[in-house]
Amino acid sequence: MLKVYLDNCCYGRPFDDLSQEKIRNEATAKMFIQSLIKYKSLSLYSSYMLSLEINENPFENIKEHILHFLDDYSDYFISRERENEMLPLTNEIMETGIKLKDAVHLACSIVAECDYFITTDKRVLNYKTDKIKIVNPINFVNIWREQYD
Repeated sequence: MLKVYLDNCCYGRPFDDLSQEKIRNEATAKMFIQSLIKYKSLSLYSSYMLSLEINENPFENIKEHILHFLDDYSDYFISRERENEMLPLTNEIMETGIKLKDAVHLACSIVAECDYFITTDKRVLNYKTDKIKIVNPINFVNIWREQYD
């Protein structure tokens, strides 16, 4: 089963302004990915950084909705206890211009040996590594459909 890590921006995408076609398509793709997770076609990984970021959301109902999903469907949680293991990788990623929180997300997903890091963040999508596949939700759905449809 594929192991996926969704960046914080993916969780927020369905709550963004859906009047733009690209955002609406990403939100639809994210919801499809979420259904694959719910029905155990994908294994969801999450982390302490994801929890921290979600808890910063000023909209209580959105925050609760996302945290509830993570509590119900995360198969694996990368805890802060693994921070020493991730620190060198986080620093390496930040040297390329990736911001701290995004670098921690990437490091968590790499250390946990996820297959895919799914994000809508252009800066992260442009980061190049052979340690994990980084894709946006639409591309992931296309990849998944090619393999499993």
